[in-house]
Amino acid sequence: MRHFANPLFLALAVVAGLTACGAAQRRFALREPFSVDTDLRSVSLPCRRAPTEKEPDHVSCAPETYVSPLIWDGADNMVFRPFAEVWAFEASREAPNANSLDEVADSAWFNNRIGVRPMDADELLRGACSPSQLLLDTTNVPDGSWIIDKGKQNGSSPGFRVKIPGKGKFLLKSDDPVPERPSAAAVIGSLAYHAVGFNFSCEQIVYVKASVFKLTPGLTVIDNSERIRPFDEPALEKLLEKVTHRGEYLRFQASAWLEGSLIGPFRYENTRSDDPNDVIPHEDRRELRGARVLASWLDHFDSREQNSMDAWVADRKDQPDSSPGHVVHYYLDTSDCLGSEWDWEPITRRLGHSYIVDWGDVARDFVTLGIPLRPWDKAARMPGREIFAFFNVANFTPDEWKNEYPNPAFSRMTERDGAWMARILSRFSPDLVRALASAGQFSGPGNTEYLAAMLEGRLEKILDRYLTRLSPIAEVRVDGGALCGTDLAARRGVRDPALFRFRASTRDGLPLTVAMRDPSSFCVAIPHRAPDGGTADDDASRYVSVAIDDGVARAPLLAYLYDLGPLRGFRLVGLERPE
Repeated sequence: MRHFANPLFLALAVVAGLTACGAAQRRFALREPFSVDTDLRSVSLPCRRAPTEKEPDHVSCAPETYVSPLIWDGADNMVFRPFAEVWAFEASREAPNANSLDEVADSAWFNNRIGVRPMDADELLRGACSPSQLLLDTTNVPDGSWIIDKGKQNGSSPGFRVKIPGKGKFLLKSDDPVPERPSAAAVIGSLAYHAVGFNFSCEQIVYVKASVFKLTPGLTVIDNSERIRPFDEPALEKLLEKVTHRGEYLRFQASAWLEGSLIGPFRYENTRSDDPNDVIPHEDRRELRGARVLASWLDHFDSREQNSMDAWVADRKDQPDSSPGHVVHYYLDTSDCLGSEWDWEPITRRLGHSYIVDWGDVARDFVTLGIPLRPWDKAARMPGREIFAFFNVANFTPDEWKNEYPNPAFSRMTERDGAWMARILSRFSPDLVRALASAGQFSGPGNTEYLAAMLEGRLEKILDRYLTRLSPIAEVRVDGGALCGTDLAARRGVRDPALFRFRASTRDGLPLTVAMRDPSSFCVAIPHRAPDGGTADDDASRYVSVAIDDGVARAPLLAYLYDLGPLRGFRLVGLERPE
């Protein structure tokens, strides 16, 4: 058994003891961690007249549709909100929806997947697609059987909606103007977001003949400038001319239409006033804050409210906008990941490094006369991999990454929010990263291997940044009479294995024996101090805290338990990761 000679660890153990001693200072009550949010419960909303062309007397009970103009959202977040915040002081705070184990409960926003259970490549590559939605064979589709019933509204990728017999409705988008990368990015991004835990649409890459489409007359679309244009035969032919193809087969990204009544995108701040379940300001939700780290991995700079969608899911499936029901929040469209380009290369070079209008960079350039080199000044394309533009590892710094324009939730991300997401991303093994890259179905030789290397390299930088400050110990549980866990930094090889030296102590400084099960997993035996009976289960005398240090992170993990006696064992009630 190793005795503690490390002054830093001794000090942290003392802090753990001070915060845990006494009934009045107990951090966690004797109860199960919050694991399922109440926002999944159905609520009843008032109904209103909502006439449609087919049903002039139609009544809807779903929330009102929120319309988010791209120009206004950009102006609001680039100009008006930053200037308003100059005159407002608001102390930063931790996400209120993190539970006692420093995790996020399943909710209408997020469902824990790869972060809490193993995931193989097959499950990863299915993403959000149900078996009935998979378009496995599109080479023998009858002519005219895919009915185009809606044009794609705004966005950078042209497309349209089709009805596919036996499969449902899908939005098809082309790769124009860069062959293969947009559709690959859309599918790869959707798989990553879904595996992490976000709600996402079913995304696939399909190859079909142009003859399978039949256009419904009289369709229109709204472009990014809010102009209404006809989507007729000439518009369809123009779109199809630019679609990537293999021989006579056209390549599309197929997005399954979401379940329920669509009520517009969610915002990254405030709450939805017409949803009684929406009570936590969006900018304070850990999953939306931590998504900044996921977005940085994929270079999803286009993380804005237009690339999201709220859906009202009614209890009665045959009446999508009836009441009661609940709102489900979706991420949409990651086609701008993995090296998207703007028409103006100076902007493309800055993506991921600076906002389109970045007042901080403007001020720094004014003071320094623009002399210091910036990351975008050194950006270079990889020869032969031009479809990925400037997506690389060399110029990537995780905690300096920026999206297209300020995102209220991303701007409020704390160290704990980022570390939470990094713990989830650490579960993407190199094999799963390679499987993720393969989902792009690239025809160019070496593109899959290049992308896998870039994704792995960027992920390693993220893990190095976010798993070495706060404790990376996770999967903490009571196993028999021991407290067990896994060090995710050790498992992912973030540091030399020789640097990981595990030590543990109780709140009063008693050293505990750490038994290693493998280089990253361990168990700590905790001696019982409370009897099987005699005092209440939640009595202060049963409260136990244990500090576990891995020798790499700057601070230990603090675990809080109740000792229910030798017969019933310990109950884990809380975890803390002090900075």
